[in-house]
Amino acid sequence: MAGLDLSQVILAVIIGTLAAIVYSLRVLIMLERRVASMESNIQKMTNKILAHEMGRMKAPKKSRKR
Repeated sequence: MAGLDLSQVILAVIIGTLAAIVYSLRVLIMLERRVASMESNIQKMTNKILAHEMGRMKAPKKSRKR
């Protein structure tokens, strides 16, 4: 086995390309999960702030005594 045939080189390039595509898809899925987690946390914080502000609006205003 002194060298590779042209067909073996082409096959190696195709397999390498497919491996790179699979790896990049894996990274993309991991990033999407991370963004979804951040989005969920932002939604939770927004709901807490909204509940707090709505509670402040419903609370009766204190009257000042003179």
